[in-house]
Amino acid sequence: MSLRKYLPSRDQVRSIQALQFLGEMIFEPNLWHLNRHSVSFALFVGLFCCFLPMPGQTVIAVILCVWIRCNIPIALAGVWISNPLTMPAMFFATYKLGTWLLGQPDEITRVNPSFEWLSAQLYVVWAPLLLGSLIAGLTVGSTGFVLVRLAWRWRVSKEWAERREQRRHLARATHTSAQKQAANGTPDTQDKASQSR
Repeated sequence: MSLRKYLPSRDQVRSIQALQFLGEMIFEPNLWHLNRHSVSFALFVGLFCCFLPMPGQTVIAVILCVWIRCNIPIALAGVWISNPLTMPAMFFATYKLGTWLLGQPDEITRVNPSFEWLSAQLYVVWAPLLLGSLIAGLTVGSTGFVLVRLAWRWRVSKEWAERREQRRHLARATHTSAQKQAANGTPDTQDKASQSR
């Protein structure tokens, strides 16, 4: 499947130091298969974990994959949406969402994705940031889950429709051929007719 070339390989996953404690458990074939269950749940896990405002998103995602039995490479691809380039915007947005949900005043004008900044501002941002991140992760993850399920169902329905159409076409072609042979006489019928003369 062409999707595989965009996903982390076994060697890339094996090279992640934070996952070494899981050993070969994460290379079980069922955690690398592409099917409706593994893909939809993996995308949910990856998108949910990428919004967690804490280190160790990758480890959490892989542990959830082992528990839920879903595709590790897809979950990691989802987690890696959160990176040094995207984190400031993501966590600023989730902080804003959290302050709005909690009805708290907005005391931060920008988010700096460093542990120094976070530890200095933790007493101010932790509640709205955590709430906003959890809500955003659940919402985006659930949306990804539903979209994968709908896309998978559409693809399967399309394949079944194409197979039905092929069977109808073959049946029509066979029926037309039989009618022509009946109208013109088959070679066997013609031979028998000539022998009886």
